[in-house]
Amino acid sequence: MKKVFIAGHRGMVGSAICRQLQQRSDVELVLRTSSELNLVNQQAVADFFASEQIDEVYLAAAKVGGIVANNSYPAEFIYQNLMIESNVIHSAFTAGVKKLLFLGSSCIYPKLAEQPMQEAALLTGTLEPTNEPYAIAKIAGIKLCESYNRQYGVDYRSVMPTNLYGPHDNFHPENSHVIPALLRRFHEAKLRGDATVTAWGTGSPMREFLHVDDMAAASVHVMELDKPAYDANTQPMLSHINVGTGVDCTIKELTETVAKVVGFKGDIVWDTTKPDGTPRKLMDVSRLKALGWQYSYSLEEGLQDAYQWFIENQDKFRG
Repeated sequence: MKKVFIAGHRGMVGSAICRQLQQRSDVELVLRTSSELNLVNQQAVADFFASEQIDEVYLAAAKVGGIVANNSYPAEFIYQNLMIESNVIHSAFTAGVKKLLFLGSSCIYPKLAEQPMQEAALLTGTLEPTNEPYAIAKIAGIKLCESYNRQYGVDYRSVMPTNLYGPHDNFHPENSHVIPALLRRFHEAKLRGDATVTAWGTGSPMREFLHVDDMAAASVHVMELDKPAYDANTQPMLSHINVGTGVDCTIKELTETVAKVVGFKGDIVWDTTKPDGTPRKLMDVSRLKALGWQYSYSLEEGLQDAYQWFIENQDKFRG
């Protein structure tokens, strides 16, 4: 029986990893809420690892938010994320933990990275300014894992997810991401009997989306690969792997699929005075595919699952 600590188990990705590992008879999950263990507190994290005898760590805890939050609180985003990953990774090493998986973000790549974005694009150009502090913290997490692998021979790996959605997503009316925002908007329009729903931009930008249960399955797959993260004779092998579908769609296609899933019968009106954002963001997932994993949820299937979860939990999202 191995003891597995999931940091951030109440978040969207952490809770999905919990669902994956709860099915295993050989795993004992170790979970702590933020009130029980403050991951920003170095001594608290060190004491936790010293007492718990953890075998593996999934580091899914992070301070996250949208563009407005990243612009408003850059110091909080860089400080808290740097502290969380530094405390957990160092204390895990000090306590003798040999295997750890760090969850990053596709925002680590340069703003103008060639599409689809390959792992090798890291640190080859300027980051997107709106979330640069968060991205730099995530890059530091990758480099922490690589450095501990190189110096100490541990096996700490990193996965970089594309845009995620699914159960336990943030459906807040102002600061949610595109899929939960659209699901809620079309749901409320359907309830009111609205004739139209207005969407921003032209609908032409292309985006890639991955259901969070697929992300959790990929995380467990990468954690359990036999190949070590670092081979001193070559280069880091598995310490930084893209996770996505390798398939994208236009925002127009996404919006129409959301309307279909929700059952909204009215028209979609495009407000072309609003900005479109980056034309395309797609991950190159050939490395992960070569390692034996690919996604299972189609976009429509995943949206149906996310919408069902929203319906069952919508009392949490009033206001």
